[in-house]
Amino acid sequence: MNATVLDLRKNMKSVLAAIDRNESVVLTCRGREKASIVPCGRQRSRKKVSECAAFGIWADRKDMEDVPAYVRTIRKGRF
Repeated sequence: MNATVLDLRKNMKSVLAAIDRNESVVLTCRGREKASIVPCGRQRSRKKVSECAAFGIWADRKDMEDVPAYVRTIRKGRF
């Protein structure tokens, strides 16, 4: 689908409908191509946080049992 900038402003619904139909839209301004809008691919499935390899790697650290106190010590100045 080709659309001008004015079409994009005034007929956004039809441009979005074309994108929903997996059509790419070429935007023109004063007869020259300026940009193209390409529909996104399929959404990637997101993993659960607990499935991440780094999940729980600090679970056995004794110095971080009291998290607010640990953060306070980190944020203290050196002197």
